[in-house]
Amino acid sequence: MDTADPARAFVKDVKRIIIKVGTAVVTRGDGRLALGRMGSLCEQIRELTTQGFEVILVTSGAVGVGRQRLRYRKLINSSFADLQKPQGDLDGKACAAVGQNGLMALYDTLFSQLDVTSAQLMVTDNDFRDPDFRRQLNETVNSLLCLKVVPIFNENDAISTRKAPYEFSLQDSSGIFWDNDSLAALLALELKADLLVLLSDVDGLYTGPPSDPQSELIHTYVKEKHEGLITFGDKSRVGRGGMTAKVKAAVYAAYAGIPVVITSGFANNNIIKALDGERVGTLFHREAIKWASTGDIDAREMAVSARECARRLQALSSQERSKILLDIADALEANEEEILAENEADVAAAQQAGYEKALVSRLALKPGKISSLANSVRVLANMDEPIGRILKRTELADGIILEKTSSPLGVLLIIFESRPDALVQIASLAVRSGNGLLLKGGKEAKRSNAFLHKVITSAIPPSVGEKLIGLVTSREEIPELLKLDDVIDLVIPRGSNKLVSQIKAATKIPVLGHADGICHIFIDKSADLDMAKRIVLDAKTDYPAACNAMETLLVHRDLVQTGGLNDLILELQEKGVSLFGGPKASSLLNIPEANSFHHEYGALACTVEVVEDVNAAIDHIHRHGSAHTDSIITEDKEVAELFLRQVDSAAVLHNASTRFSDGFRFGLGAEVGISTSRIHARGPVGVEGLLTTRWLARGSGQVVDGDKAIVYTHKDLNLEA
Repeated sequence: MDTADPARAFVKDVKRIIIKVGTAVVTRGDGRLALGRMGSLCEQIRELTTQGFEVILVTSGAVGVGRQRLRYRKLINSSFADLQKPQGDLDGKACAAVGQNGLMALYDTLFSQLDVTSAQLMVTDNDFRDPDFRRQLNETVNSLLCLKVVPIFNENDAISTRKAPYEFSLQDSSGIFWDNDSLAALLALELKADLLVLLSDVDGLYTGPPSDPQSELIHTYVKEKHEGLITFGDKSRVGRGGMTAKVKAAVYAAYAGIPVVITSGFANNNIIKALDGERVGTLFHREAIKWASTGDIDAREMAVSARECARRLQALSSQERSKILLDIADALEANEEEILAENEADVAAAQQAGYEKALVSRLALKPGKISSLANSVRVLANMDEPIGRILKRTELADGIILEKTSSPLGVLLIIFESRPDALVQIASLAVRSGNGLLLKGGKEAKRSNAFLHKVITSAIPPSVGEKLIGLVTSREEIPELLKLDDVIDLVIPRGSNKLVSQIKAATKIPVLGHADGICHIFIDKSADLDMAKRIVLDAKTDYPAACNAMETLLVHRDLVQTGGLNDLILELQEKGVSLFGGPKASSLLNIPEANSFHHEYGALACTVEVVEDVNAAIDHIHRHGSAHTDSIITEDKEVAELFLRQVDSAAVLHNASTRFSDGFRFGLGAEVGISTSRIHARGPVGVEGLLTTRWLARGSGQVVDGDKAIVYTHKDLNLEA
C-alpha cells in the first residue's frame, strides 16, 4: 500500500464525514445482505466516532434487498399455473418499502453490538425544495451528532413521486437528487461536511473498464485532464447508480468545496486509510490541478520535443556528436560522488520497503561502476560513425545512382526497471545513433535516475537541446505515451515478463524486447568437465539476477551414469544455488522437482534435467526456452555445430558462459536491451539495432514515362568499390 499522499494532507482537518455505501457493497450477488462487509463498515464507523469524528451514513440497498425478499414470497405463494405465465417485474416502490425495513434492522443490530446508536432519516427529492425542511434537517442532524448518534440517510423510494431520474448538476438550483450518490453529495453541502467518501465495488475511478488489465487507477481526478477521456463500465448490477453517477456526484461536491474519495467498500479499512491520508481510491478536489500534471499534454510535448532535438542532433557532424558523448563521460566521473550518494539513498529505501534481494542487487551501483559506464560511453564516442553509412550502392540506369543508407529510427520510449546504469547506456546509445529518447525508470531508482538524467542532459549543447532525452516521472503518463504512435517510433521495455506483456498489449507502437531470460547450458557427454564446472558456475553465480544468467542445466544421461556430474552439483550447492529437477533429474539426483521448466529464477536457483543426447537438448530448449541465450559445452565439433546451427535463439554459444550475451561484451559499446524478436534487431541491441535505412537517389533528369525510354542496369556498385 502506498504511504501518505501529500495531496491528501487536508484530511488532518476533517471532522465531519459523510460515507455513502452502494448497493453492490451492502448486498451479495444473489441480493441477500453482505453481512461481512456491513460488519466491517460498522466497525470502521465505530472507530471513527471513538476518535471524535462526526459520521453520517448514506446507504443504498433497500430496493435490492426488497426485490430478493419479494421474489421469494411470490414464489412460495404462486400456483404451478401462475408460474407458467410470463413473470412481470416487481414494483420498485414495494421492493423499497420491504427492503428498507430489513436493511435498517440489520444496521441497528450491528451498531448495537458495537455500542453505537444509529438513527434513520428518510428523505425524498421534493423535501429539499422547502427551506424550512433544510433548516430542520440541519438542527436534527447536529443534535444527533452531539449525542454521538450516527444518522443513516436513505432516499424514501417507497413514497417518492418522482417517475424518472432527474439530472443533478451545478445548474440544478432546486437541489433535487435522483439517487443516493447525488443525495450524499447534496447532504455534504447541506450539512457542511469536510469529506465525502463514496464506497463502490471497485478500487476507484480507472482510465478504462476496471476489468481491463491495461486500465490504470486514477489516484487524483483532474477535470481538465480526465473529463471526456474516461471509459465507464456498466452500472451497478442492482442499483440505479454506477461509476458515472458517482463521478457526477463527486465532481459536483468537490468543485463546490467538499473533497470526495471514491474507493472500494470491499477492501479492509479503506475509510480509515482515507482519513489517514493514504493514497486509496480516487480523490476529487477543486485544487487537484495544482497537484497533478496534465500528463496527456506533457506526454505529447515531451515526445515532440525529443523528435525536434533529435533532428538537430542528426544535423551535427560526426565529430560534434562524438564530443557530446565524451562530455557525458567526463560529467559522469565529475559527479561520481553525488551519483553514488543518490543511489545509496535509493538502495536504503528499497531495503526498508522490503524489496526482493534480486531487485536491490540490480539497483545498486557497485564500486567502479561509474568509471566503467564512463569508459563504455567513450567507446561509443570513438566508434565509426553509424549514421549515413552507405550499406548498398546500385546503378539503376545510366546516370542514376541509388544508395541504401543507415538512418536513426526517430524517437524511442524505453521503460526499464531497477537498474540506473541502464539509463546511462540507453542515453549514450540514443546520442550515438541520433535518436530522441523518453525514459521511464522504476520508482525504486527515482533519485538515481533523476540525478543521472540531470548530469547527462547538462552535457548536451543548447544547439541540440536538453529535451533530446526526456525523463518520465509519473507512471500515469505511460498510457498516454503509448498512444503516441504518430510521434514515438519504438518502445523497448526492459524488465519482467509481466511488464513486456503489458506494454505489447497496450500500444500500436512497435515493441522490441524479451519477455523471459530462460537460458540453458547443455553439457554433452564429450565435455571437458573442469571447463563445464567453470562455465556453469559463472553462468549461474556471477550475476544471478541478470537476464543472461543460466536458469536450466541440461546434462547428457551418460554423465549421470558415470558420476561425472557429482562434483558440479556439489559445487553449485556449496555456492548457495538451490537445485530443482525435472522428472528424470529429481529422482536420479535426489533433488526437489521443479514446478515448471519455463521459469526464470533471477536468483541463486536453477533447474536441472537429464536428456538423451544433443537432439533431445535442442528439443527441450525449443519447447521450454525463451529464445534468449543458450550454450553447449562439448569437445565434439560436429555436435557443437549441430547445436549452434539448430538452436533458434538470439545468441547461441559453444564452450562459453551465457553471461557473454551482453552489448558491451559483444563489442557494441553498450546495449539498450536484449531482443528475442525475430523482426529488426535480435540479441543484444546496440547502435545498429537503433537504426533503420533510407534510400537516396541521385539522377540527371531521368523520368519513368512507362519505362519506355529507360534501360535498367541494376548494377551492384559495391563490387566495384
